[in-house]
Amino acid sequence: MSTPTGARPVTPGPGLRRFLTGREPRPERCGLCAVAVDEAHHRHLVDTEKRALVCACIPCALLMQQPGAAAAGRFRAVPDRYLTDPDHRLDDGAWEALQIPVGVAFFFRNAALDRLVALYPSPAGATESELDPAVWKTVLGGSRLAELLEPDVEALLLRRVDGRVECALVPIDICYELVGRMRLLWQGFDGGAEARAALDAFFERVGERTRNVGEESRP
Repeated sequence: MSTPTGARPVTPGPGLRRFLTGREPRPERCGLCAVAVDEAHHRHLVDTEKRALVCACIPCALLMQQPGAAAAGRFRAVPDRYLTDPDHRLDDGAWEALQIPVGVAFFFRNAALDRLVALYPSPAGATESELDPAVWKTVLGGSRLAELLEPDVEALLLRRVDGRVECALVPIDICYELVGRMRLLWQGFDGGAEARAALDAFFERVGERTRNVGEESRP
């Protein structure tokens, strides 16, 4: 595994770093207007220059969603959509082709570098795995989720379970929340019972929010 020069993934902002440290963070404030935000009810932006997640109040997040309003392209609002494509099925063979050494990974496109980044949770945090573009195209490139994937702010989240691979398009901030939880809870070689329970609970919540890709335009 290696991290090519300049290929830094998006890093967690203060609101997610509590999962990495186990300590309560300072009160959250919007990264744009500095107003205090509710930790449980706020949005995130991606600062594409610093490759970092930034907390945002709802009005600022909505502003950054408007075409042409995203601070000359520096800040991008993280969407809140969760999609799956039941017509695109993956199996163990597809997972082996991706060469991911664990059972969970997420993939996003770095717009500045115009390349895909593959990351997976580990006891050390988010670990990057080299991704052959040809393999990506074969395994995921033709899927509707890959076509819809927005650079920097969304990811394809994959989990290998019982010989099949679950795939969902999700907001990128929840991927880093998962990374933080795993780093905080991981014990021993396989993570331990607490980490596995947290992983199951996380994917259960994702499943509850996920809609079929064909329903995306519906209210």
